[in-house]
Amino acid sequence: MEINGPILDRFDEILTPEALGFVAALQREFGPRRLELLEARQAKQEELAAGGTLDFLPETRTVRESEWSVAPPAPGLEDRRVEITGPVDRKMTINALNSGAKVWLADFEDANSPLWANCVGGQLNLRDALDRTIDFESGGKTYALRPDDELATIVVRPRGWHLDEKHAKVDGRPVSASLFDFGLYFFHCAQRQLDKGKGPYFYLPKMESHLEARLWNDVFVRAQELLGIPRGTIRATVLIETYPAAFEMEEILYELREHSAGLNAGRWDYLFSVIKKFRTRGREFLLPERNAVTMTAPFMRAYTELLVRTCHKRGAHAIGGMAAFIPSRRDPEVNAVALEKVRADKTRESGDGFDGSWVAHPDLVPVCREVFDGVLGDRPNQLDRTREDVSVSAADLLSVAKTPGEITEKGLRSNVDVALRYLAAWMGGLGAVAIHNLMEDAATAEISRSQIWQWIHNDITLADTGKPVTKELVEQIIAEELEGIAAEPGHDAELYAQATALFKEVALDDEFAEFLTLPAYARMP
Repeated sequence: MEINGPILDRFDEILTPEALGFVAALQREFGPRRLELLEARQAKQEELAAGGTLDFLPETRTVRESEWSVAPPAPGLEDRRVEITGPVDRKMTINALNSGAKVWLADFEDANSPLWANCVGGQLNLRDALDRTIDFESGGKTYALRPDDELATIVVRPRGWHLDEKHAKVDGRPVSASLFDFGLYFFHCAQRQLDKGKGPYFYLPKMESHLEARLWNDVFVRAQELLGIPRGTIRATVLIETYPAAFEMEEILYELREHSAGLNAGRWDYLFSVIKKFRTRGREFLLPERNAVTMTAPFMRAYTELLVRTCHKRGAHAIGGMAAFIPSRRDPEVNAVALEKVRADKTRESGDGFDGSWVAHPDLVPVCREVFDGVLGDRPNQLDRTREDVSVSAADLLSVAKTPGEITEKGLRSNVDVALRYLAAWMGGLGAVAIHNLMEDAATAEISRSQIWQWIHNDITLADTGKPVTKELVEQIIAEELEGIAAEPGHDAELYAQATALFKEVALDDEFAEFLTLPAYARMP
C-alpha cells in the first residue's frame, strides 16, 4: 500500500502499518466488485436515457412478500429522536457530541471537504473523542466533552462507493474512499466504541441498489472476522437518497438485516438524483426551482410515506430529513419564521411515524426534540406504527410532473449564487457552509447546478422575466453574482476563480458530470 499524502502531526497514529494493512485487505477483496457495481449504475443510466423507467424489481418479489425482520436496535441506537449532522473537525466533534442530540452523524461525506488533512485528521478527532483527549481552546474559549452518558452516539458516514481516495493506493490503484474511511475508523475505534457499551455504527450514502447494500454487508462480515469482533456487532443506517434506491428499500434492508439500523430520508440528494436520472427525458421530469419543491410534493410524499411503512414493517428505524436552517442571533424575526418552518417539518415527520430526524445546528436540537417528545413521550421510537394504511405505487414515486411551482430568474440566480459560494468554500476545505441562514453541503450544490443544466437543455423560459434559460444568460448571471460577492469582506479571488471554472464545467458543459465532487476532487491537492 502506498500513501502519497503528507504525514502531518500525529497522522502516524492513524496511518499505522496494521491499519493500512486492514484497509488494503478490504480493498483487495471487495474493490473489484465495487467497480462492477459502478459499471452497473452506468448501464442503468443509459437504459433510462433510452426511454426506460424505474419500478419495483420482479426478481425480488419474494423478499418483499416473505416474513423477516432486521436485527433489534443496538445499544445507543434505541432512541434516535434527534440526530445532528456535521463534519469531523475538532470543534464540531465536541459541539455535536455535547449538543443534546441522541446521535451524531460524523460526516466524511457531503458535509466534509475531502482534503487529505480533513480525512485523516477527522479519524484522529474521532479516536481522541472516544479517548476523551480532544479538549482544546480556540478564540479564548475552552471546548471540552460532557460526561459520557450525556454524549450523542457516534455514527460515521464514510464517503460513497463512487469516490476514490487518491492519496492511498493498493497495488497501484486508488483505494475506495468508502473502504478507506470505514476501514480506518473500524480498525481504530470499533473496540473503543464497544468498551463504552455501544458499537461501531455507520450511515451508508449514495447507494443505488440492493446489490450495493450486499457488498457493504459482506465488507462488514469480513471486517468483523479480521478483527475478532462478533458478527452482527456493526449497525448501519442506509440513506435512501437516490431515485433507484427508493424502489429497493425492502431489498436493501434485507441485504443488511443482521447489521441494519434502518433507513433515512436523504431528501436533498434524492432531489438531485431525480434530476440526474431523468435529465434527458423532457418536461415530465422537470422540477420547479429548488426552493419551491417541498416535502408535500406528491412524489416526495410518496417517497417518505413508503420509507416509514417499509422500515416499520421490518422492525427498522425510519429517520427523517435535514432541517438545514442556521439560527441567527442577530435577527430574531428571521429566526421566528424559520423556526416555525422547522417545527412544521418535524411535526409532519413525527406525525407520519418517523422515529427521529436530522438537524444541522445545535440550536435546532431543542426544537426537534420537543416535537418528537410530544409524540413519543417516554417511548424510544414508533416502531409499533406499522402504517398499514400506506400504499405507494411506482407511478406515485414517479409523479414528478405533479410538483407545483415555477422557474424564475430569482430562483436561477439563487442556484448560481449558492453553487459558487459553496464550491469556493469546498475547494478551500469546508464541506458544510452557512449561506443565507441555510447549511449548504454537496447535496444542495448538486441540486443547484443540475437544475441549471436541465433547464438549459429543456428550453425553459423564466416565469417572471420571459427570458429563455441559455448558457449565455447563465454566464451573464454568473458574472453579475461574482461582482456582488467580490465586494464582500474576506473574498478570496483565487478560490472563486477555481469555483467558477468548476461550476461552468458541471452546469454548462453538454456532457453531464455524474457528481460535481469528482472533477472538484481532481482539482484538489
